[in-house]
Amino acid sequence: MLSGTPRESGEFHFVVTAADTTIPPRERNQELVLQVLGSLVVEWGRHASVVGQRIEGSVKISNQTEDDFDLTFVVVAVNDNGRATALGYQRFDLKKDTIGMEIPFGETLPAGAYEVNVDVVAEVASTNTIRRRRLVTDKLTVQTQP
Repeated sequence: MLSGTPRESGEFHFVVTAADTTIPPRERNQELVLQVLGSLVVEWGRHASVVGQRIEGSVKISNQTEDDFDLTFVVVAVNDNGRATALGYQRFDLKKDTIGMEIPFGETLPAGAYEVNVDVVAEVASTNTIRRRRLVTDKLTVQTQP
């Protein structure tokens, strides 16, 4: 029996060895692959980047559960003074077994350094549960155009 709570989704390879009590013991190795699915997976489609005076990108979202989500998607660019500017916002039903739905975002910004925060909140009313994921960039610099 293999049990526990996974900390991340992905494909994990491992080897199981079974041995008996004879002398000398007989052994058998078997390589196994465990595929761990995440309930809410959020990853960069196009990593946030500066294009002219815009910051734009996209995020891929997956719902690998048996429940539909009431999903809220918020992207903000936060400058050095802590001022946040919305780059994207959507709220919609994310159907079960949705894999890799891509959501674009972008906005023109004044010159400055920005950290982009992507926050995704999925609510399941029937089970009264909330799932949250966040992506954050390093500082991105928007420069004044001549």
